[in-house]
Amino acid sequence: MAKYRKLGRTSDQRKALLRNQVTMLIYNGKIITTEARAKEVRKIADGLIAMAVKERDNYETVKVTAKVPRKDKDGKRVKEVVDGKKVTVFDNVEKEIRKDMPSRLHARRQMLRVLYPVTEVPKTAAGRKRGTKKVDLVAKLFDEYGPKYANRNGGYTRIIKIGPRKGDAAMEVVLELV
Repeated sequence: MAKYRKLGRTSDQRKALLRNQVTMLIYNGKIITTEARAKEVRKIADGLIAMAVKERDNYETVKVTAKVPRKDKDGKRVKEVVDGKKVTVFDNVEKEIRKDMPSRLHARRQMLRVLYPVTEVPKTAAGRKRGTKKVDLVAKLFDEYGPKYANRNGGYTRIIKIGPRKGDAAMEVVLELV
């Protein structure tokens, strides 16, 4: 008996498909796919969420001093002439950051191995790159899903059948986070 479904694809295509679907499931909360794919995606997604639940509070808060460039009202850096050269003016700012413990850092890297980077593009076209921002899915797993599923022992996803697909009659399902 096989340990996983081959989904009629080569290994690199299959891994890319599953990574993409797991990424979209965590980003959107639910996806529509075939039953066989959903069962494979469920295994991976439940493992990631279990990791996030286990390591959700495994960090320490540290105060750090950082040099931040001073900016004017337009958001541009303030320059100052020193020894005949224009130099950016920096301010020292004290920040609190979360420092991962080793096991949480390992979990973060394991998650990044599976998840694709997601870039959010605004609906209104304001240029190609203006207003785009990267979404930190690992932070979403730790900060949102970790506490949400803290007192749940597995079973973080649900499969709901929605009927056969037109064309090839493959059973379509909605895979969603509970």
